[in-house]
Amino acid sequence: MSTGVIIVLIVIVVGVVAAAAALALRARGATGGSGLKRRFGPEYDRTVARHDGDAKAAERELGERVQEHGSLHEQPLEPAAREQFQARWAAAQELFVDSPRQAVADVDQLLGEVAGARGFPDVAEYDKQFDALSVHHAAHVHGYRRVHRVVTTRTNGTPESQAGTEEMREAMLEARALFDDLVSDDSRTSRNGDGRGGRHSIGSFNKQALKGS
Repeated sequence: MSTGVIIVLIVIVVGVVAAAAALALRARGATGGSGLKRRFGPEYDRTVARHDGDAKAAERELGERVQEHGSLHEQPLEPAAREQFQARWAAAQELFVDSPRQAVADVDQLLGEVAGARGFPDVAEYDKQFDALSVHHAAHVHGYRRVHRVVTTRTNGTPESQAGTEEMREAMLEARALFDDLVSDDSRTSRNGDGRGGRHSIGSFNKQALKGS
């Protein structure tokens, strides 16, 4: 083998190794502390708080979410399905005036169904579905948590079960941002790994329609 061929082979090997190292560093950055902060935003801080300030434990959890759900590709909604979901949201919004807790329960169910229709884990697997949503819709996923918490703790005597009308109104307002992301037909609302929300083409949640019951 000539010296020229050997040199060429060495250059190729070095190039492959360098490319592999770059990819490894990029992947590590996406699941490392600073990368996770950028990706999850406020959800990062909430996870740290839930782990009593243990950032390492929080980052392990968030890193596992990315590894499990990061490759998920959201499926588009059919126009008819989008219209049905929007109509159901409007009905829940109207119901809030007379029955705020039932309206919140309807929104909780609706968000789960919309997420399932977009390709996220089924509504019956809330924890897994929430984790996947947090990876792709980190900026707005907390609204889903809030409405779900009101529904699931309504009878167990916890502070959340005693949620007042104002708290439930705020939960629905926050949940609307996630709903808008999920039903939007604008591809730019897809997450690009930075935890930022897209445009809300459906319109803002009308606070006047949520005056206390």
